Amino acid sequence: MAFISTPGPEAGDATAAMYVSAEESYGYLPNMYRIFGHRPEVMEKWGALLASIRGHMSLRRYELVTLAAARELKSSYCMLAHGSVLLREGFSETQLADTATDGAHAPLDEAEREMMRFAAKVVRDATSITREDVGRLKAQGFTDAEIFDITEAAAVRCFFSKTLDALGAEPDAAYRERLPANLVQTLTVGRKIEGSFQTATATP
Repeated sequence: MAFISTPGPEAGDATAAMYVSAEESYGYLPNMYRIFGHRPEVMEKWGALLASIRGHMSLRRYELVTLAAARELKSSYCMLAHGSVLLREGFSETQLADTATDGAHAPLDEAEREMMRFAAKVVRDATSITREDVGRLKAQGFTDAEIFDITEAAAVRCFFSKTLDALGAEPDAAYRERLPANLVQTLTVGRKIEGSFQTATATP
């Protein structure tokens, strides 16, 4: 359950319209939209920002960068969401699990591995990135503009994932219903899916 109240559609026309649009797209109202119910205009601007970044990247590249960023952020919500996209785009369950855990058998070429390492470093500590890190991307054939796109896709994920986790938005129960149990376990790297059993921690 979120740490703040989540407004209903009566909160305003913009909130109601956002909820209707989300329900039409997903078949239910995702928890991430409930969190943004307080400020639907922020979700609208977020969508526009994402579109401007994704417009310069292939779907595969964008999703791999986002998965790397989400893993570093320990964002279960974004891992489950973007892992689901890769699954729909042709990854097998085994391939997705290997990619999500940086496995040696992940279906990635060296350029994609370098790209994901860079994206993770952007999230982990952007001040630690050096000219040599960028040089390794260039050695794999990435242009300066493409390196900008990779950096932006990783950096903006911090905004969204941290907003959801800081306010207690749990990944939707639908992921448990729609994904194999082994993948749910692999992709759940932070907060548990809503309705999951949480072991209480005793307070000394």
